[in-house]
Amino acid sequence: MQRLNYMLAAAAVPTSCAPHTAHAVGTEVLSEDFTNLATAPGWARINRSIQPGAPWCQGNPDVFPAQAGVPDAYAAASCLSAAHGIGRVDNWLITPTLTLSGLTTLSFFTSRERVNGFDDLLEVRFGSGSGTAVASFDTLLASIGGAADFPAQWQPWHLDLMVDGPGRFAFRYLGDAARLSHVGLDTVRVVTRLPEPTSRLLLVDGLGVLGLLRRHERHERH
Repeated sequence: MQRLNYMLAAAAVPTSCAPHTAHAVGTEVLSEDFTNLATAPGWARINRSIQPGAPWCQGNPDVFPAQAGVPDAYAAASCLSAAHGIGRVDNWLITPTLTLSGLTTLSFFTSRERVNGFDDLLEVRFGSGSGTAVASFDTLLASIGGAADFPAQWQPWHLDLMVDGPGRFAFRYLGDAARLSHVGLDTVRVVTRLPEPTSRLLLVDGLGVLGLLRRHERHERH
């Protein structure tokens, strides 16, 4: 299992200044298994390839089956993102707008066609707000593949970030179409956790214990 950690600048608080926190309560704000990508609510598909071909589409079980569910239940992109498999691929799949409130974990699975000699690259990005303009996804969370091998079997990934407010994640498939094969994305989950500050609770508890001790001392004196 791969785990990549990313903390937004807003979360870069010195330890000595950071409040004590209790265990965070997680809320799942996105769960997508891509049973039908075309009707997945809130998802956006933007193909900026030159020249544009197919956008992200339903998985092809003849290439490889889904990580879970029926064989075609995954999102897929390929060299055909550029027309006729010729040109520069720049193909985006963007989540719905999510309300995030603290430590947030994006988890998902990726795979690719089991053929060697290709340079598949998938970027995972984050953008604040509710827009889909690709320029707004200016936070690069991870790059899968490219110079390193893209996993040729379903591989789980976990990305952590600290963010408060609305935002969207984007999966960007890119590269020279001649060097790309067929990749898949499946089982996308987003869980956001609002830490519960305990510094005040600790103070109240401490004052309560101190009060009990003082009452006990007065009782012993009398």
